[in-house]
Amino acid sequence: MAARAPFSIGDISVAPGTSQSVTLPVSILPDHTPVGLAVQVHHGKRPGPTMCVSAAVHGDEVIGVEIVRRLLRAPQLKSLRGTLLVVPVVNSYGFLSRSRYLPDRRDLNRCFPGHPSGSLGSRLAHIFLQEVVLRCDFGIDLHSAAIHRTNLPQVRVSPSDKVTAAMALDFGAPVVLTSPLRDGSLRAVAAKNGTPILLYEAGEGLRFDEMAVRAGVAGILRVMRGRDMLPAKGIAKAKSAPHICTSSTWLRAPAGGLLRTFRAEGETVAEGDVLATVSDPFGDVEADLIAPTAGILIGRAILPVVNEGDAVFHLAQLSPRANADTVEDLAEQLESDPLFDEDEII
Repeated sequence: MAARAPFSIGDISVAPGTSQSVTLPVSILPDHTPVGLAVQVHHGKRPGPTMCVSAAVHGDEVIGVEIVRRLLRAPQLKSLRGTLLVVPVVNSYGFLSRSRYLPDRRDLNRCFPGHPSGSLGSRLAHIFLQEVVLRCDFGIDLHSAAIHRTNLPQVRVSPSDKVTAAMALDFGAPVVLTSPLRDGSLRAVAAKNGTPILLYEAGEGLRFDEMAVRAGVAGILRVMRGRDMLPAKGIAKAKSAPHICTSSTWLRAPAGGLLRTFRAEGETVAEGDVLATVSDPFGDVEADLIAPTAGILIGRAILPVVNEGDAVFHLAQLSPRANADTVEDLAEQLESDPLFDEDEII
């Protein structure tokens, strides 16, 4: 069998069976500091799909960066079939300033497909899309909630997309949520150009969450196993099937004041359950936040001070055959998985 051709990116050629870090020039800061898009390429000896994994499209969503760090240390990558492109920090500007946004306050995930002579966000989006994403057969984009909110580990799939639906089942997160494609987003533009992207959401902005990180690493390895990029040995399948949710809604504070929450992300609730209470500082007036329907809480606010109308709980509707033990099964599996031996992770 003929040897694989090298993988070329930028001005670097990566030989089969090797890995290499490449920096694609993006721009220069006002103080003349160069900014680039750092990509690590793992080019397997044997043929297979090309996959990308990206994090920190929003600069304050640091959980994905830690997931990438641990993924790159996974011993399974030594048996890689195909090619893996990993971008730990897409939005370096926001990452360094601990901000979701670019310096001009644009959201990078609304700048796609971008343009080589457009705004800063447009140029970065263009380079990332053309040099990394569209060279892949599929990919996984890692996100978290915004600051002062937290998300249950979940994956989001495009409506009617069989590829991301299959990837989601392999991933094994507690929740699979059908999420519409948004104009200017990476998912929407990549899908239009034939590269399906699975979105992973977990944890809180500017914070690490161990279960969210472990679930992300395990999920990516499972997807690679399911796509025949890695052998099955050492990669356990998910212990239970995920909740399949086709819709979700944010439940908002009925009044301004001090928020006391009685439920956490991952809990299933019934219609009419009291999820939280908002009180004025004197405790004279209280307003309950009631679940309008049954479902699973996939996200919630962290701060105990709210204004009337603030988003408090993200509630997703459950399928009739939902398994209430999915979240508990995930935690148990991640605690016992030898992949996450502390000596190997830290």
